[in-house]
Amino acid sequence: MSTSDRDKWQERYRAGAYTGRDQPSVLLAEHMPDIVATQRAVAGEDAELRALDVACGAGRNAIYLAGLGYRVDGLDIAAEALSRADDTARRAGLEISWIEHDLDRGLPRRLPDYDLIVVMRYLDLSLVQAAAQRLRPGGYLLCEVHMISDEPVIGPRDANFRARPGELRAAAGDLEVVEHWEGRTKDPDGRDVALARLVACRLYDIP
Repeated sequence: MSTSDRDKWQERYRAGAYTGRDQPSVLLAEHMPDIVATQRAVAGEDAELRALDVACGAGRNAIYLAGLGYRVDGLDIAAEALSRADDTARRAGLEISWIEHDLDRGLPRRLPDYDLIVVMRYLDLSLVQAAAQRLRPGGYLLCEVHMISDEPVIGPRDANFRARPGELRAAAGDLEVVEHWEGRTKDPDGRDVALARLVACRLYDIP
């Protein structure tokens, strides 16, 4: 990411962007109860489950996952966003590892494999492909990105930051697709949005 892009996001968060948006994404809220129950049933109630929130911003999804018992790493380019996320997490009594990182460089190599990786409204299909390869057996990938649309919808004006039909599903590679949806819907604030959503799982190895 260029220095100007980094500065843009820093200023956006300093100005209070996304303040008050503290609920997890709809996709997580819909699927995580079943996912965490399934993973706990297999791994055991006391097992450590690890989650990665890619492009975590001010941390609403990472904080939600930590509240479910995951050990969470949150990645973002904006130190201002991570500072706000850390303050919120600490007030909630949650410990999360916040990592400032330029995602144009891919995922940090030093990170472990994960039981859960989420990528919400950040379009980089090569990053989705890389995330799919960083899942442990039984791990889930949850992604949501803006889609190309001929209708007036919120989100990026530049089509390069919107997925085309089928692109997100293809990026899942050899993962088992649990759910894939594309279309127009309403955001929680009532605005029209065109999205592609994906829930996929790395199956356990069969001897």
